[in-house]
This record gives sequence, C-alpha cells and structure tokens, in this order.
Amino acid sequence: MLSRATALGGLALAALMPSITTAADPDHRDRFAAAVFEDTAGNKLPYRMLAPAKLDPAAKYPLVIFLHGAGERGNDNKKQLVHGMNDFASDEIMAKYPAFVIAPQCPEGKRWVEVDWTLDSHQMPAQPSESLAGVFDLIVKFVKTKPIDPQRIYITGLSMGGFGVWDAIQRRPELFAAAAPICGGGDPILAKQIHFVPIWAFHGDEDKTVKVGRSREMIEALKGVGAEPKYTEYKGVEHDSWTRTYKDPALYEWLFAQRKE
Repeated sequence: MLSRATALGGLALAALMPSITTAADPDHRDRFAAAVFEDTAGNKLPYRMLAPAKLDPAAKYPLVIFLHGAGERGNDNKKQLVHGMNDFASDEIMAKYPAFVIAPQCPEGKRWVEVDWTLDSHQMPAQPSESLAGVFDLIVKFVKTKPIDPQRIYITGLSMGGFGVWDAIQRRPELFAAAAPICGGGDPILAKQIHFVPIWAFHGDEDKTVKVGRSREMIEALKGVGAEPKYTEYKGVEHDSWTRTYKDPALYEWLFAQRKE
C-alpha cells in the first residue's frame, strides 16, 4: 500500500525560491560552517558542515549527507542551505539527534547524476558524476578526521538531489545506514543491490517536474526483491514535497534510529 498524506500544496518551481522563516521558525543556518573540499586531482567541492553543539570526546556521531536540488547549484556555498537545512539545524533536532550534517554544493551546469530527470526512467551511468564522486571522497575524509560512527551514515536529498541519493546508495550500498530520497528516481534494475538499505522515499502525486512514477517504480522494484521500503506520497502536492518532509519529526526519529548491522 502507498502511504498517502494530506496535501498542503506545492509549487513546481519552489526549488528556485528562498525559504521563508518566521518568528516561530527562526533561521539557524548560520550554524553551518563553510569549507571547500579539494580532491587529489584538484577538483573543488564547496560544502557546509553542521556539527553537534557539544562534542563528547568519547562519543561517535552520525553523519548525514544532504544533496540539494537543481536551483541551488553554484559556487557561493550558501544556496544549498535553502531547503531542509534550517530544520536539521533547529534547536530541537540538534538537541535530540546530535550529528554532523554535510551539505555540499554541486557546480552550475553539473548534476549529482548526469541524467535527464524529466524522463520516465534511466539506467545508472557507468561512473558517478564528478560532483557525486567528490561527495564520496568527502565522506571518506570525514570518517577519518571526525568522530563519525561508520555504522550511522545517512543520505537524503531532494529533486536533483533525490536522484543523487538513489544513485549514491546503488553505487555504495554498504556505505549507508539509511536513505531518504525526495521526489527523485533511480535505476529499478539495480534494486537488488540496495534491498538491505532502509529507505523512506517521498513524492507529491501532482509533481510535474519529476514524475511521481519515478519513486513508485523504485518502491515496487524494491518490494519485488523482498525489501520493505517506506513510501509517503502526498496527495495533491506538486514538486515541493520536501518542505513538509523535513518538518516532520517522524523523519528524524526514523532516520537516526537506523544502524548498519
């Protein structure tokens, strides 16, 4: 059965517009420190990092990777924080689920997965995109240099980033303890490779930017190989299925409860 939620509505171009905070929803995105990762070939990947408010020297912490949408590409190292990241940086979430959160920024003209997201389906490219390869290298660096629990590495993302989430776990399923792709799509032929990865996918049933069938086909493919993914389909919602998702406490409760065996 598809899990369907009541619609709040959404705009197909919401990914291109800044989020709005109110007195009841203060902006905490300044808690993300700016940095630039450079790989051995000299390729640079700007990113923002959120760290736990207080680090216990004896503790290991989860690592969350966030992949932004197409509208946040660039090199300003700011736009990738527009959606979702204020929720991760809220007082409540940081207190309840202390973790490192990394939000890399994909360059303009590049994609986390070099495929056309308007298609009905795609096959996974032979190699990861330059940007996603940089994300993998960045994860390795963090595991080596920060107090990261390697059994609790999570990945989430929206739209273009939702495609990136599916691609990342299909390439490196052993790396991730859980994934939460939002309005994205993957290669259903490779569902068997990720049958053991806990997945909670989200999509609006009126999405005109990324067809809702992209999420549906991945969920059905996973079920077909014996997996038990979670899926929430928002009735009446267009492309912005991320605002509601990242504001839902149930997402964080589920995500941070996952651990690799």
